[in-house]
Amino acid sequence: MDYQIREIQENEYPILSDFLYEAIFIPEGMEKPPKSIIEQPELQMYVADFGKEDDWCLVAETKEKIVGAVWVRIMNDYGHVDDETPSFAISLHEEYRHLGIGTALMRTMLQLLKDKGYKQTSLSVQKANYAVNMYRKLGFEVVKENEEEYIMVCQL
Repeated sequence: MDYQIREIQENEYPILSDFLYEAIFIPEGMEKPPKSIIEQPELQMYVADFGKEDDWCLVAETKEKIVGAVWVRIMNDYGHVDDETPSFAISLHEEYRHLGIGTALMRTMLQLLKDKGYKQTSLSVQKANYAVNMYRKLGFEVVKENEEEYIMVCQL
């Protein structure tokens, strides 16, 4: 598949809400929640007022269509470890998953963060999510867990 990874443009920030919804892990056999779920404060923190200091976003584009996004910001979210560590969010439209695009987005963002001088980054992922293996291959390690999810950190 032919695609390019680039920084998001300011006029494209509104699409982050669509990708936030796509990022919600739905276990097999479960129904998707209504799109309005992203209006909850614990999810809005991922996208509200995006574009501030420590906010970075890369998108994957093919045929002039944005098909995936990875973004980070320092926030007190599910994957929060400290006030210097950006937390990851990533998603792709369903038909573009399992093609290596997510891994490429993650690698590119990890390099961007390293180049910007960050020491580490974190994320939260449900244990049942197939992406756990991808995160491990990229260098993320579990630093905390509960019954349902892992908090993972990658040293840069």
